[in-house]
This record gives sequence, structure tokens and C-alpha cells, in this order.
Amino acid sequence: MSVVERLKDAARRLSSVCDEAIPRLEEGGHVAHATNPLDYAWPHHEQYLEQWGDLGAKTLLLGMNPGPWGMAQSGVPFGATEVAKTFLKIEPRTLTTPPNAHPKRPIVGLSLERQEVSGRRLWELMESLYGSPEVTFSTLFVVNHCPLLLLGERGQNITPDKLPKALIEPVLKACDEHLREVVKILGITRIVGIGTYAEKRARLAFNAGKKGPGTTTDGRDVDITTCWHPSPASPLANRNEGADWRENVTNVLKEMTG
Repeated sequence: MSVVERLKDAARRLSSVCDEAIPRLEEGGHVAHATNPLDYAWPHHEQYLEQWGDLGAKTLLLGMNPGPWGMAQSGVPFGATEVAKTFLKIEPRTLTTPPNAHPKRPIVGLSLERQEVSGRRLWELMESLYGSPEVTFSTLFVVNHCPLLLLGERGQNITPDKLPKALIEPVLKACDEHLREVVKILGITRIVGIGTYAEKRARLAFNAGKKGPGTTTDGRDVDITTCWHPSPASPLANRNEGADWRENVTNVLKEMTG
């Protein structure tokens, strides 16, 4: 089985676990609407894996979970719709809004005009550093730890760390297993958590402790570090009009690649 087919198979398995967990998450009273972009936006995510999943990347950038304006619409991690279409070359497909989606957060797909700031910042920086998606993905690959869009009654985004452990832990265990699979399939040697939560999940998945490398399922060391998250809610990301964030991520990537 090819690298791309193995990545798709791993994503489908994670998607299936997440689908099974959605009723429990919604019934728990902490999440009003839980939807799965690996399911309804698979026609986009599949393109992402097929085009960019086997170019030799050894560094993995790890996000947390989708927001309503990025991967929820594009099926791509940090997938602001314009960069998904232009830089990542995702061709628009008709997507169906899940019946349990928040009524104020319909699935528009790649025609959505609103741009996710985090995604635009991340991929525009990758373009400025590497020039093309081909060079970018020969260096790094990007995955979200959890694929689920989690929303409250008002449509606010909910991150997995805000949910009771007993409720979200079965999903996170499946996400950890998916992360381990991706690292094994690609031969990843370095993980950069985009934000401290993602770094924490990577360290848990690879028994890394608070410092030092983790160990992969095939016995290799994997270095784990973090960079600032590009969220507009982060003072660090906004400082000096984003220049400090760009410098932080650039320096981390340079350190990780030697």
C-alpha cells in the first residue's frame, strides 16, 4: 500500500471513531454541535493527502482542532479557503452540511468568503519561506490532532482541552493513535506543536515527558517542540503586526531542520 493510501486509511479510521463519538459528545451537555470534516469534507481532505502527503516531509506541524471558518469548510488543516484553493490547489467540491451542524455555521465549502486568520497566517508564511507547496511539503506536513469541529450554543469554538476528560478522552486516544500512525507512515523525525496544547498531546502520544524526544512505535526517537499559535486571539501572534509570530515560527523551523 502506498504512503498516500496508508494516510487515507488512517484518516478514515480516525473519522469512524469520531463519528461514533459525536452523539455522546453532544449528549454530554458541554458541546452543542460536534461535526466531522473528515467525513463531510472528505472530497477536499482526500485531495490534500493525495497531492501533498508523499513528498518526503520529515517535520510535522501539529494543530489542535478545526475552527468553523478553516478546516470545517476546506477539509484542510488551517485551511483558510483562499489559500486552500490557491496555494494548496484544492479543487472545490460540493459539500453537504451535516444535519447536526450549528444553524449559524453552515458548511459553505471553498466558496466561503470569510477567511480564517490562523490559516491565512500559517500558509502565507509557508509560502514566503519555501516559495511553493511542492518545496513546503517536501519539508513539512500539517495535521490537526483532533478533526472534530466543536461548537457551543452560540456558535463559539470549543477546544478539546475545555471538555471533561471522561467525555473527550476516548476521542483523544484515537487521535493519539492516528498521530502515531502518521509519524510512522511518513518517517517523521520532528514534531512542532502549533501552540502548547498540541505539543502536550504529542508528548503524551510518544511518552516524551516534559522535555526531550519521544519514541515512535517503530523504535525511533522523534524530537518534539512548539511554536506560537497564529490565532488572532493570541497576543503573541498579534504582536508587532504578526512579525514576532513569523520570526518565532521561522526560527523554530530553522532549528528543527538544522
